[in-house]
Amino acid sequence: MPRVKRSVHARKKRRKVLEQARGYFGIKKSSYKYAKEQVDHSLVYAYRDRRTRKRNFRRLWIIRINAAARLEGLSYNQFISGCKKANIELDRKVLADLAVKEPAAFKAIAEQAKAALSS
Repeated sequence: MPRVKRSVHARKKRRKVLEQARGYFGIKKSSYKYAKEQVDHSLVYAYRDRRTRKRNFRRLWIIRINAAARLEGLSYNQFISGCKKANIELDRKVLADLAVKEPAAFKAIAEQAKAALSS
């Protein structure tokens, strides 16, 4: 069999892993063996948490909408139900933003939702 010379590729591969491990604590930033293990874990965490972040933001938006709706005399589910009946097609992200930054606009939407619920 012919001789295989892998020096360049092997070094490039290790350098890439050590670049990704910059900022890690202790030996994980300098030892290829430990850095590779930690980088693999980190990539798994990143993949998982990209999905978790979406859940967390939705929870935050719901909490904000609920708090603002209760100031207007509605519970969260009443508010969302009223918005659906009034054909207000704003998503939770926008509603939460309005609740925090534009209370007057949110109040107007809440009034529309209330009116739709009572009719």
